[in-house]
Amino acid sequence: MSDEAIWRPDPERRRQTRLAEFVRRLAASRGVRFAGYEDLWRWSVAEPDAFWSALFEFFEIKADGDPHPALASAAMPGAKWFPGVSLNYAEHVFRDRDQAATALRHSSELRGPASVTWGELEAEVAAVAAGMARLGVGSGDRVAAYLPNILEAVVGFLAAASLGAIWSSCSPDFGSAAAVDRFAQIEPKLLLAVDGYRYGGRDFDRRRAVEEIQAQLPSLEATVLVPYLGVGPGATSGPRSLTWEELKAAPAEPRFTRVAFEHPLWILYSSGTTGPPKPIVQGQGGILLEHLKVLELQLDLGPEDRFFWFTTTGWMMWNLLVSVLLTGAEVVLYDGNPAAPDLGALWDLAERDGVTVFGTSPAYLSTCMKEGLEPRHGRGLERLRCVASTGAPLPPEAFDWLQEQLGKHLWIVSLSGGTDLCTAFLGGVPTRPVYRGELQGPALGAPVAAFDPDGRSVIDAVGELVLTGPMPSMPLYLWGDEDGSRYRESYFSTYPGVWRHGDWIEIKSTGGAVISGRSDATINRGGVRIGSAEIYRAVLAQPEIVDALVVDVPKPGTEGWMTLFVVCAEGARLDDELRATLRRSVREYCSPRHVPDEITQIPEVPRTRSGKALEIPVKQILMGADPRRVVSPGAIANPEALDRIAELAGR
Repeated sequence: MSDEAIWRPDPERRRQTRLAEFVRRLAASRGVRFAGYEDLWRWSVAEPDAFWSALFEFFEIKADGDPHPALASAAMPGAKWFPGVSLNYAEHVFRDRDQAATALRHSSELRGPASVTWGELEAEVAAVAAGMARLGVGSGDRVAAYLPNILEAVVGFLAAASLGAIWSSCSPDFGSAAAVDRFAQIEPKLLLAVDGYRYGGRDFDRRRAVEEIQAQLPSLEATVLVPYLGVGPGATSGPRSLTWEELKAAPAEPRFTRVAFEHPLWILYSSGTTGPPKPIVQGQGGILLEHLKVLELQLDLGPEDRFFWFTTTGWMMWNLLVSVLLTGAEVVLYDGNPAAPDLGALWDLAERDGVTVFGTSPAYLSTCMKEGLEPRHGRGLERLRCVASTGAPLPPEAFDWLQEQLGKHLWIVSLSGGTDLCTAFLGGVPTRPVYRGELQGPALGAPVAAFDPDGRSVIDAVGELVLTGPMPSMPLYLWGDEDGSRYRESYFSTYPGVWRHGDWIEIKSTGGAVISGRSDATINRGGVRIGSAEIYRAVLAQPEIVDALVVDVPKPGTEGWMTLFVVCAEGARLDDELRATLRRSVREYCSPRHVPDEITQIPEVPRTRSGKALEIPVKQILMGADPRRVVSPGAIANPEALDRIAELAGR
């Protein structure tokens, strides 16, 4: 890490940022002034009621009811936000828009470039909402989507939100079993699905997967099929089926049902090490306010921007991408392989669509760097002002490469947050300098700290990333978790009353931060976290395998190195054919991005005396830790199994 800033905001640009405007408004309306960003951040987390009330006013939120207090209860879990307010997220997307201006640009491996105006988008959303209402979808009903990152997904979400319905999506590259693991928990009334998709030049027919999903969702009352791949009729089993065109056949006037601030907007999924994926419920008002804050104040988005992020509908970055519409900026969608027909495909898109903020993963940037790609060679990328990255730590070398390739003027933003809050609580600060390999600082209203094992805050040392106070986009609850026990166990069991996120972080005395990977055993690929339990279901479905352990080890410039250890049944052995079978099973059950990088046979899985697999200690050993320090020998049922792992790590 370098102590020298590699980028500083131009003084005039600093004055023009939405963040600077917010600071001026605070001084004028509330008489509060700050010495700098750090001072402003400290106020925002020390006075959450005042801060979030000020944001409500600054963004001129349209709502019914009294917006005071902003924070009626600061308990964690169980904080209560804006209890007297009713609003609608989708209403804010379309307020005060120029109907003839472009709202969204989209393209894919199946569809050429196209754009949609605000007027066209609003009319499409109104028609689809009316179609959903005819099917009986109303406030509180769940709409599940098995869709890629295409226009219909955005329209479907906004239509559901306008009705007060609850959206939930996953990408069609998820196997039907993984999709059912998610959707069956929330009992959707309506399913939106595609017949197939194209990725890397290959066509994937998903009609059979859709039928399998339908068959296992008894709550479904209708299915809408989007003929994206165009392979013919499909999804005829189960309840009433109709096409996308039939759903939106009747034009309608826009309607926006105002609901309570904490009324559910969508359900995201975050996997743990045991049990099915956690269905995380987030509220209309909390997401509206948080996303306006992070997009306008932290990323400085406005109507002059065109915002692209490479994502699928199964990652929270898709939800954040759609929220860019709240700012009036243009959204740029792309569905397909980022390296097809070659590695320059996304940079070609950035040039063609005039992208100003380009969002991707560290793995993609590192691959471009290693392959010697020169993004600016032969391309006009003059409009590009910011490259942002999340999903894993952005290595210092990637900062160097981006500046070498795209210029010293480029604002490089490394973000860290998560599905659980659907936001970034560390990352962009448009008024602060950028230091090589660091996140610029904590987001406003995000009470970030690094805790040691005893729950003490540490600076300039690695600790557990925690949030010491509530944020409005925290989960309202986990769907089906009636007594809240799963919620508390997931986030508050390590430090009571404090949110433990599951990342290692070092907060610098200079205000920046460095994330060094997950501190738990979940597996993060492209920002989509799959729990080891899901991997095990796919692996143990093979009769040759009787036990397994999977760990994901951080590896600079990649999304990590995922190692699967397997115990074979008597008479079976791990050969190339069985390795291929296991990889295929994980690809089909979970997703292609979660296929193990390495599969190794071991005599037995190391376990605690209570039978729990030692996933985190094994991960620490593979990262170089002393086996005698990561776990007490007396707690291990089979110490020789851990010795075998240590021997492999030594090699």
